[in-house]
Amino acid sequence: MRKPFIAGNWKMNTDSASAVALAASLAEELKGVDTVDMAVCPPFVYLQSVAAALSASNIALGSQNVYFEEKGAFTGETSCGMLKDIGCAYAIMGHSERRHVMGETDELINKKVAAAISGGLLPIFCVGEQLQDREGGTTNKVVSGQIKNGLVGISAEQMQAVTVAYEPVWAIGTGLTATPQQAQEVHAMIRGLLAELYGNEIAQSVRIQYGGSAKPGNTAELMAQPDVDGLLVGGAALKVEDFAAMVKTIA
Repeated sequence: MRKPFIAGNWKMNTDSASAVALAASLAEELKGVDTVDMAVCPPFVYLQSVAAALSASNIALGSQNVYFEEKGAFTGETSCGMLKDIGCAYAIMGHSERRHVMGETDELINKKVAAAISGGLLPIFCVGEQLQDREGGTTNKVVSGQIKNGLVGISAEQMQAVTVAYEPVWAIGTGLTATPQQAQEVHAMIRGLLAELYGNEIAQSVRIQYGGSAKPGNTAELMAQPDVDGLLVGGAALKVEDFAAMVKTIA
């Protein structure tokens, strides 16, 4: 049985005071929840202060990005070692905004996945199609390509550290959400592809999150799907009552 995993991606939101207040409130509100794995991913500049606010809680800390080199002349980048040093357990990579706004390629994302695993971080590896892909009937082709290219060189043993997050790009921040059936179809396809790549045992152990306008009102329906193992939450993760309600629904 795969343990549900919900993560909040705060994106480029909050300031130092509100980030700490949000983390502290979530820690208090979700005290004692142990049937769901939880993480929050604040902006880089607030990671340490949020880590302190979560120190006595069961909520893990994640980064929204990471670089694949250990150190060196890479202005503006942050290494796995630095993130581990301040208490991060997870790192998001391949998020649609990194792919489509910042122009990150499958090859770069693959390097990040490999570096994160080697560096002791747990990757949240994001994949998802754009609206034209969905309308053109190429969702499976696009998503499977992202997975195959993003996992080049990742062994079956390493794959056990990875969470896959399926995020239809057309449903991120738009208020649109894939129907539970649409989500399940792609999640099932992803699990089938992982079985081809790594064998059924590994495929059945990997958690696949859904992301894309997930909120309290659709949490139960999404989580009722057999291959939806959790949620990667954007806007709703910035509200204590919303994120806590989602966790409690899953629990």
